[in-house]
Amino acid sequence: MAVQRIVIENCAIATVDTDDTEYASGHIVVADNLIESVGAGAAPAGLENVVRRVDGTGHLATPGLVNTHHHFYQWITRGLATDHNLFDWLVALYPTWARIDEPMVHAAAQGSLAMMARGGVTTAMDHHYVFPRGSGDLSGAIIRAARETGVRFTLARGSMDRGEKDGGLPPDFAVETLEDALAATEATVDEHHDPSFASMTQIAVAPCSPFSVSTELMRQGAELARRKGVRLHTHGSETVEEEQFCKELFGMGPTDYFESTGWLGEDVWMAHCVHMNDSDIAAFARTRTGVAHCPSSNARLAAGIARVPDMLAAGVPVGLGVDGTASNESGELHTELRNALLINRLGAHREAALNARQALRLGTYGGAQVLGRASQIGSLEAGKLADLVLWRLDTLAHASIADPVTALVLGAAAPVTLSLVDGRPVVEDGRLLHVDEDAVARSTRDEARRLARIAGQD
Repeated sequence: MAVQRIVIENCAIATVDTDDTEYASGHIVVADNLIESVGAGAAPAGLENVVRRVDGTGHLATPGLVNTHHHFYQWITRGLATDHNLFDWLVALYPTWARIDEPMVHAAAQGSLAMMARGGVTTAMDHHYVFPRGSGDLSGAIIRAARETGVRFTLARGSMDRGEKDGGLPPDFAVETLEDALAATEATVDEHHDPSFASMTQIAVAPCSPFSVSTELMRQGAELARRKGVRLHTHGSETVEEEQFCKELFGMGPTDYFESTGWLGEDVWMAHCVHMNDSDIAAFARTRTGVAHCPSSNARLAAGIARVPDMLAAGVPVGLGVDGTASNESGELHTELRNALLINRLGAHREAALNARQALRLGTYGGAQVLGRASQIGSLEAGKLADLVLWRLDTLAHASIADPVTALVLGAAAPVTLSLVDGRPVVEDGRLLHVDEDAVARSTRDEARRLARIAGQD
């Protein structure tokens, strides 16, 4: 079959390539699922098999956004425990989360994915670690929802084996044994992981956190991931309380503990990393361990301000994360561009902390680095996968901001006119093409009510 081309012209373009190349008015040519060319002015003349031409006047084209940390199931427990810190929030919600089942998780994944996709996310991830006994095929339900939405996806197959009886926070019936967690994780990798260049589904090994898993699960999880050739993900250094927990239980801080269990390396990324000293940052930089920065969730749970400018200066790969929608009720990643910039300017570096282009890089190329896919996605360059977004910037919300990148990052949330994933449209004029948003809203509302009844909240 002949190559089919989509041509986008007359738009501003932020490529987020190594040189941060931008065009005030340029073109992008997509050939099947790859970017064929990006440049200034009109597209080359004489292109064959052009099946669609898009006039991008008044728009900014960027790489698709890449989400590096999330918990989809939390979509159906939004708006609860709104005035708690992390540990109190977990204690309040674990009894409810421990009653989730497959229909609930599928509906919650659909809601989470829909909200992100309609806001410019083309690559999503989910860190799912709650597997109550008899709850069904939760990993399969999440992956099915991603395929239905049409986005590229990484499932971080989580696990917990430290329940209440062992000093952990989750109820005992919501945790797995060490053996079951490792076996189920390996089975998920074997069944679903696709390592190919254009892969739509990848799997990572992801024990939940130092305070909800055993040291042996951390060690053997790392060994499993490297034996299978997949990435590793967990929560790290999120709160002061976590640091105290690690020192009391393991005799060392979180970063030293992670290193002792094989959890630093270029195939690892951690969520949050709020409480990092100079030595911690140096260790992450030396080992190329990545960070998923989740500014809204960190503020919602009063965790603190991550030292993102210092991490970037040291060479730590950093991407952005929504985090679970029980601690970031909007469930959107494009708003995290703005929040990352603003919140980091409240820290030690003040106005020099981040600028608009650095924030955009966090949400695109930085995320691709963290997920190990920077050679495939995260920038608009010939030969990369055609994951891109066309943002409308000529409405009242942005019309008086001359610089399009500043308008996107610091202005109101911009409408998405077109989002392509693997060269295929996923969003048109702000609406999802492959799922019914209204039906998703109804199913997530129904499943949230059912969970509340089962958990005795209504």
